[in-house]
Amino acid sequence: MFSFSYFTSLYQLACSHLNRIGEWLPQLFLRLILAWEFGEAGFEKLHGSNWFADISFPFPLSLLQPDISWVMATYFEIIGAFALALGIATRFFSFSLIILTIVAIAAVHWPAEWSTLSELLTGYRITDKAGDGFGNYKLPLLLLLMLFPLLFNGAGKASVDYWLTRFATK
Repeated sequence: MFSFSYFTSLYQLACSHLNRIGEWLPQLFLRLILAWEFGEAGFEKLHGSNWFADISFPFPLSLLQPDISWVMATYFEIIGAFALALGIATRFFSFSLIILTIVAIAAVHWPAEWSTLSELLTGYRITDKAGDGFGNYKLPLLLLLMLFPLLFNGAGKASVDYWLTRFATK
């Protein structure tokens, strides 16, 4: 019948194939879903009206006029989405979108007031109920966490970054 070493070698072979695929697909899938989400937010801003005047931004962004903040957020989301989808300057755009997302959480998605951890956790949700005071930081927090592997590990082999680096070193 089958021996333990047979299963061990089969497992090692499977891991070897998964490791090769892992250099391509996970980063690609992360980049594509992040590109979709940030692109969607950017295009909503591009075609919508500026509601940043009603927001209290943290310092030093509070020094910028709402119109400037609106344009910066809109175009960083749109250009960042295209760059992530293609894997161009992935670490730069990941870092930029991390900063943008932290500002969005602090200015828009964080609960208005909270005094206990239970109250803070009430804001860990996705909702359209604007202004209820509980916050809705779940989606931006998930997007933020999804950007970190791209920042630290790069775009992966299915990216313009990889191919530019590969051909630049030859």
